[in-house]
Amino acid sequence: MTLTFDRSVYTDLLSQVTPKVIETEAEYEQTLAIVESLAFNQNRTPEQTALYKLLVLLVEAYEAEYYPMPEASPVEVLNHILEASDTKPLDLVGLIGSSTVVSEIVNGKRSINEAEAKILSDRFKVSPSLFMQ
Repeated sequence: MTLTFDRSVYTDLLSQVTPKVIETEAEYEQTLAIVESLAFNQNRTPEQTALYKLLVLLVEAYEAEYYPMPEASPVEVLNHILEASDTKPLDLVGLIGSSTVVSEIVNGKRSINEAEAKILSDRFKVSPSLFMQ
């Protein structure tokens, strides 16, 4: 069963929330509260889902401007993945090189080359671009 999108219901939702570009911390908090309530609603209607997606875009735009996150370096990504997957650097020996090579990579003394990035991406099921500068 496919639920149909009802424009009048959506218009009513929009009039209740009045989405707009978020310019203040107070607007951000209010919008975030609505996003969170919609996110946890397991019986969201198509109209609520459309509103949710719109509000998420507005929240993301505000956060990108006021709470920018620095990009992680390839070695930071690798070390995070190792920790999150409970993998030891020693487990990479033989996979991407000798213990010296692995040690230099995880300690940031050597960058990850394209072949190593491909091997790591296959091992951890992520994009090889995460390991490249």
